[in-house]
Amino acid sequence: MSDTPRVTREDLESKFRALQAEIQGRATDKKQSIVAAGSVIAAVVVLLAYVFGRRSGRRRSSRVEFRRF
Repeated sequence: MSDTPRVTREDLESKFRALQAEIQGRATDKKQSIVAAGSVIAAVVVLLAYVFGRRSGRRRSSRVEFRRF
């Protein structure tokens, strides 16, 4: 027989818990940065929509004069 120790259920569970904790930590860090980037992008989109909408509104507005005879 070999001299290597047998892998027990507790060994596997501890390794899986450590792996899961590491993945959860990374996900939490990424989630915060993604939320921050998303909010900045949303603010830029709203600002651009406002600016372009205001600009096109100025271009399309016409002045009509009525004359009475």
